[in-house]
Amino acid sequence: MAEPLFRRLALVGIGLIGSSVARIARERGDIAAEIVVNARTQKSLDRVMELGIADRVELDPARAVAGADCVMLCAPVGAFAALAEAIAPVLSPGAILTDVGSTKQSVIRDVGPLVPERVHFVPAHPLAGTEHSGPDAGFTTLFQGRWALITPPPGTDEAAIAKVEELWRRCGSMTRRMEPAHHDRVLAIVSHLPHLIAFTICGTADDLEAESRQAVLNFAASGFRDFTRIAASDPVMWRDIFLNNREALLEMLARFTEDAQAMARAVRWGDAAYIEDKVERGRKIRRSLIELKQA
Repeated sequence: MAEPLFRRLALVGIGLIGSSVARIARERGDIAAEIVVNARTQKSLDRVMELGIADRVELDPARAVAGADCVMLCAPVGAFAALAEAIAPVLSPGAILTDVGSTKQSVIRDVGPLVPERVHFVPAHPLAGTEHSGPDAGFTTLFQGRWALITPPPGTDEAAIAKVEELWRRCGSMTRRMEPAHHDRVLAIVSHLPHLIAFTICGTADDLEAESRQAVLNFAASGFRDFTRIAASDPVMWRDIFLNNREALLEMLARFTEDAQAMARAVRWGDAAYIEDKVERGRKIRRSLIELKQA
């Protein structure tokens, strides 16, 4: 077996991503010699120990990260500033601080200024997920064949970036470096906007009068079912993502609104060619995703 990448990996937050990383590190043995987990509640930590996916658990984030040579923030991004403030004084010189947040400019804004001089800050984002959350949600194949985007600020230590890339490769991901602002715009259209639409559609259905709502639930076609799967996602996490990628999300929402109004006009005036073109373009994107094994 290869030498473990890290002596001690501290996971701050243990939802879907954190608990998947813990399971993979446990199973492989070449990611970390020791796994320490921090969570907001003792109940979550007790469950982590029941599942056997950590060597040690700590309710205090500072105690969890002390002595770790890799610290991974896996909590909702809205909690990052407070967490960074709590752990910064005890981060070991030479340690790597990374994260899994879905917004990158906000992470660099909230965490970057608090990182001690000799600690290497390497923000990252694994593009993998389900609608489930909590320590039980994780599984070892979550990242297989998925992208992990690495978004280091200028001047970040190259060896530290390479180690984070290798961590994600050992988790099963393909890696790519990306500029943080570009990341946030890309994620606004491929992830954040679809979630916003799903939550909104389910809210619209829920607001229908009782009789119609019951019919929606009874006869939900696959299209609506897909929206409800996305809408089952963690509300705190998605609240934080929307608020921390506000500008890019609102830009993509404005573009989508214009396109939706154009489609409405085509439906109203019977513009069959416009409608068919839009549907065909959707089919083309789906075929491309299948070919890239990202479907």
